[in-house]
Formats: sequence, C-alpha cells, structure tokens
Amino acid sequence: MERGSDPGGVRLAELVAALSLGIDLGFSQPMEHVLRQCLIALRLAELVGLDDDTRASVYYSAMLVNVGCHSDAHEQAKWFGDDLEMKGDKYLYGLRGLRGAVAMLSRIGSGSDTTIGRLRVGLEFATSGYKDVDDMIVNHATLACRLADELALPGETPKALGASYEMWDGHGWPGEMRGEEIPVASRIATLAEFVEVAHRVHGVEAARELARRQRGKQFDPAIADLFLAKADDVLAGLDDVDSWEAVIEAEPALGVRLDDAGFDSALTAIADFVDLKSPYTLGHGRAVAELVDAAAVQLGMRDPDRNLVRRSALVHAFGKLGVSNAILDKATPLGAGERERLRMIPFVTHRMLRQSPALSQLGAIALQHAERLDGSGHPNGLSGAMISREARLLGAADVYQSLREPRAYREALSPDEAATRLRSEVRAGRLDADCVEAVLAAAGHRVSKRSAGPAGLTAREIDVLRLIARGMSTKDVAERLVISRKTVSNHVEHIYTKIGASNRATAALFATQHGLLVAEETVPV
Repeated sequence: MERGSDPGGVRLAELVAALSLGIDLGFSQPMEHVLRQCLIALRLAELVGLDDDTRASVYYSAMLVNVGCHSDAHEQAKWFGDDLEMKGDKYLYGLRGLRGAVAMLSRIGSGSDTTIGRLRVGLEFATSGYKDVDDMIVNHATLACRLADELALPGETPKALGASYEMWDGHGWPGEMRGEEIPVASRIATLAEFVEVAHRVHGVEAARELARRQRGKQFDPAIADLFLAKADDVLAGLDDVDSWEAVIEAEPALGVRLDDAGFDSALTAIADFVDLKSPYTLGHGRAVAELVDAAAVQLGMRDPDRNLVRRSALVHAFGKLGVSNAILDKATPLGAGERERLRMIPFVTHRMLRQSPALSQLGAIALQHAERLDGSGHPNGLSGAMISREARLLGAADVYQSLREPRAYREALSPDEAATRLRSEVRAGRLDADCVEAVLAAAGHRVSKRSAGPAGLTAREIDVLRLIARGMSTKDVAERLVISRKTVSNHVEHIYTKIGASNRATAALFATQHGLLVAEETVPV
C-alpha cells in the first residue's frame, strides 16, 4: 500500500471537511451540501466585512452547525422511523411552523411494522416523548460546542455553535438569545445552510424567496437584505467549482496543521462523536483502535504502520453517519435493502476521507476492513492478497470488539465466546489467522486495575451508567441489575450530578471517554 507523507501534518480544515460529508448524508442531503454552504457563508462574511478571526468562526460554524444532530438518532428513529429523512424535513418545512409540526407528527411510529405498534409509539410519544424534541435540538448545539472545544477551533466558534439554533426573533433553541445577541457567525451560517438547499433544489429565486420569508424571523434582517441584494454573486459558480478544494483553500488566516499528537487527539474526539450515533456502538472506534494498536505490537509492525492502522481504526465506521438508526438499531432481521445499506458503510467512509492526501491513507484501509479472504466480504468482494495486512488486522479487531458489544438483536458475547467466533472465521477461511491470534493475544493482556471510578462514581453507578448509555429504560436497568426502579432513578440522578450530564448522550460520551463501557475483567486468550 502506498504510504505517502506522514499524516501528522494534516490540516484541521481537511478533517472537519471530511466529517461534514457524513453530516450531509445524515440529513438526506447530497455530499458537499455543507461545503457549499460554507462557501456561501464565507462570501456573506466578506460582504459584511468581517475580520479574519470572525471569518474563521464563520468557516467552522458553517461546516459543523449540525454535527451533534446524530447523537440522539436512536431516539429519533424510535419516535419517527427513518431519522435521516426526518432531519431532512427541516429544509422542506423550516424549523418552526404548522407544516413542520404536521410533518413531524405524521412520522410518529412510522418505524413500526403494524398499526398496533404505531399506535403504541404514538401513545408513548404523546405522554412523554414530545417533551424530548426541544431538548434534543438544544443538546445538538451543546454537543457541537463541546466538539469545537475539543478540537480547539479558533475564535468564537464554540460560542457560535452553541447558538446554532437560535433565531433572530428569539423563538429558536434554547431561546436564550435574540437579535444581535446571537453571534454573527451563527447568523451567517444559519442563512447559508438553508439558502444552499433552496438554491440547489429550486434555483436563485427560491433562495431569495426563502430569505424574504424568514427575514426578521429566523434570519438576521440585515444579512438577509445583503443576501437579497447580492444573491446572484453569492451563489455564482457553486456548480462549477471543486467544493473540497475551494473550501480547504478558503480557510481564513493561517491554516491550522496538526502534529501527530494533535491529529490523534482530533481523530479520537471525532470517533467518539460519531459513535454516539447508536447506543450499541458507544466508544467502538476508540476501543478498536486500542485493540488494533496492541495487536500491531504483537505482529511486530513498524511504528509508521502501527500508527496508520490505529488511526484507520478510529475512522473506520465514519460512514455509519449515512445510515438510519431504524437499520442500525433494528432488533429484528434486516431486509435485503437494509443489509445493503450496512454493507456500504466502508465505501461511504472512504468517500468521506479520499479527498485529503493524509486521510485517504486511512480511508483506503477502512474501505477494505470488511472484506474477507474468501471473497465473501464487502463492499468490493476482494479476496486473498488483494486485502492489505493492515485491513486484515483492522477487520479482525473490529469483529472481536463488535462481538464484545451488545446489539439490538443480541447481548454482548463473553470473551470466550468472541474468541471462539473469531477462530471459527479463520477455519472458514474468512479471517487471517495471524491477525486473529494477535488480536486475541492483545485482548488477553488488557487487565483493568481501576479501583475507583472517575468523578467519584461507585461500582454500582458505573454499572447503571453503562446500561443507561446503551439506551436502556429505567425498567430494563432495574430488571437487569435486580434492583428497584426507584433505586435506578436515584443512581441516575447521582450519576448525572457527578459527571455534569443532563441527558443520555452526554452521559454516554462521558462513559466512552473514560473507558467505562466494557465490564472490568481479564480476557483469556
């Protein structure tokens, strides 16, 4: 495999732009929707006359405005069926208004296969779920702000992302700002996001009509007026430019380059955020990276190759941002079309990463990690020597870690059961024997010595946090741990207080970042 340059010199803008391609799919939009809205936002920022620091905030806010919206996709799919289509509705009906409310209500229970099931979901939503919707939107902005902090994005980017869903008239989320209290980067990014869709689907006049209709409501009237006066210039040539190259080159001020440590930190932060997509895959990328790194040592890999496969593990499932949780979290057998969507995850991951010279190396390994030696894998049906050694190792580690995690249709397997499964895949000619044994040896040497939990969590609170993070209800946790619902509720209250969380997504992120999702045990080889 071609090694190219050390990926430690990757530009932060490349990493954020790659992530934005997955965000596109998460809203049922074509790839490069976010890149185009970033170009629109930058053109508006230039017309407004913003300085470089503020333009940098506009740049990153435009690319990450919706980065937190997959964090409760599990709940979205529970209530509304296809969470991707549901999120895409906002471009059809807007964020507020009767039409949007009717569209949302019409989707309730659409993930159920029976009329009775749909009615049951509808009743549950009417009694409690409707309260979740506003909280979800607020939480999306909170998590986007948090990721901005973790990536050390410049200027007022974190503050602007935290105000992503505020509206000029004060009727946004959380509704704490209005008018010029809202950071200008938020105001520009919001208008750019919506007019990009209107222009791409219906043309310049549709974009103008949207700006007129939402002027003084969702949009800053001064920025809307500026857009109306210069719409032809702001939207000119969007179909003719290479959006990726244009956005990367348009990064304001000096482009931020990440050293090796910064690159690893950024990849890990993004992997944790991507894994919030499903409660069944929390911390999956981080865990696979740790496992594959230790296995690479077992195989005697050189440090450059070891770094490459570890970083590939962090990104290997980015493509699941483009798959509905109605599929990812489905407890019953998948249909042929649904299975095909899952089989496309490596391809989408590669598509997200391939335009960056540094990230493309990681994407090439991720593309092959689900291929199998006998040609039965996906997405391209490669076999034998066509599959790189790094991809074989990543594939073995991914299978082992997946077996050790719960899924909607099964409990997590024990270490012995997972090892048996892996070795059966070797006997069937699908997984590489050396890579499997290296993974199992690496897993067998990982012994937790933690005697006290982070943030002062007790052992029982950690047990409860693991299950709550996975999306279990209070009733389910009580039954699993053989305690009362009241005791579970008390534990949850104490846990949230200790870790500073207010909902499942932020609690899940805490559990992921502190390695609390796998029970403490020695894993035999």
